[in-house]
Amino acid sequence: MLCGIAMIFLSSCRTPSSQSYYPLQTECINVRFDGSQTLKAFGMGRNRFFAVAQAKKNAVHDVIFKGISSGSGECQVKPILLEVNAEEKYRSYFNTFFTDQGILHNKGNYTQFVTLQDERLVKRVFRKSVSANIDHDVYSVIVRVLHEELRQQLIEDGILKQ
Repeated sequence: MLCGIAMIFLSSCRTPSSQSYYPLQTECINVRFDGSQTLKAFGMGRNRFFAVAQAKKNAVHDVIFKGISSGSGECQVKPILLEVNAEEKYRSYFNTFFTDQGILHNKGNYTQFVTLQDERLVKRVFRKSVSANIDHDVYSVIVRVLHEELRQQLIEDGILKQ
């Protein structure tokens, strides 16, 4: 009996998975002379294509709403939109802006402001189980975000007040 209780106790004391501690914050690598930011971003998807697309979207989202605080320190720490609850206030605009339909129809959206820097640097970080039957891969990518052009687009669209 005592041996059975000890086995249950020891089986529950396993080492936690390192994937939950992996920093998935967008990181600054550098800023170019034109003001664009080179970032390391992370994305999760059912395969490489979807994970890379999500990482690009995450990079642009972070530049607009969070700013880039980790990494080399060269990037804009402040987000483009400083307005409180801007994402919620302009939800309709950003739902369209971040839609994947724009990729297929070449509409103006986030894809205009982000490019993959080097396909060879796309790395799978880990696999994460979303549910019992579905695993998603998490990839890190190096992207270039056109910060000033993105800012200008938000001004033209009436989202960012000058």
